[in-house]
Amino acid sequence: MNLKGKKAFIAGIGDDQGYGWAIAKELANAGAQILIGTWTPVVKIFTQSWSLGKFDESRKLANGSLMEYLKVYPLDAVFDKPEDVPPDIRENKRYQESSSYTVSEVASQVEKEFGKIDILVHALANGPEVKKPLLETSRNGYLAALSASSYSFISLLQHFGPQINEGGSALSLTYIASERAVPGYGGGMSSAKAALESDTRMLAWEAGRKWNLRVNTISAGPLRSRAARAIGFIDLMIAYSKANAPLVKDLESEEIGKAALFLLSPAASAITGVTLYVDNGLHAMGIGMDSPALRDLPS
Repeated sequence: MNLKGKKAFIAGIGDDQGYGWAIAKELANAGAQILIGTWTPVVKIFTQSWSLGKFDESRKLANGSLMEYLKVYPLDAVFDKPEDVPPDIRENKRYQESSSYTVSEVASQVEKEFGKIDILVHALANGPEVKKPLLETSRNGYLAALSASSYSFISLLQHFGPQINEGGSALSLTYIASERAVPGYGGGMSSAKAALESDTRMLAWEAGRKWNLRVNTISAGPLRSRAARAIGFIDLMIAYSKANAPLVKDLESEEIGKAALFLLSPAASAITGVTLYVDNGLHAMGIGMDSPALRDLPS
């Protein structure tokens, strides 16, 4: 797929792990120019690691060159406008090193410095109480999960939509806990993913009619990324997937990247409002084949 001359803004890359990085790499492989939005407190760590060559192995593209970016923007997608930032955040040392990190400010900067873009990727998620069962989740923790993990996509599309070229596309990342009970994925994160999928359908209608943009989401299987390890049970979820999914193998981040490349490219010009499962088929299963209750069931 040829995306030469296209510009992509990817929100949520903070290291060389995770699906955001994999998507950026596949878009770069196809010739797209990459703009990155990185959570404000880790921008310095990310850019220093990049310049010191810590990501060089991960940056290698199919043609042997290294992935480059046009610019890294500090971004905290919990805040839409400067006046939304509370004093304790504004005065935080890690925030004082940056400026103009709200969604509206970043969108404005991107347009001023690079003009219109073609692709918008939301690879953001955070739930401060994700390790708590839903019954023990506070109101603030629940609302924080929805704000950071689902409303942030609406906000990004609100502000970037007018500056995405007609025929462009937007993509987010979701998880099967949106529609199935996954004990351990708490703190309102399952609710946030359910909201994200519902919003994808409505945004597909609204952005399609307003700007002729496509909006889709990928329901990705478990990956041993740094963010996933913070939840605490990712290894168990990977083992469960291998034991029960139709395809018995590890899910590779580049498989998400390639699926995203398709959805974000002109090859998917008639596809919008879709939740695409890229999880080795685990979503199709109704029972756990590794259950002791099924030990005598023919394989």
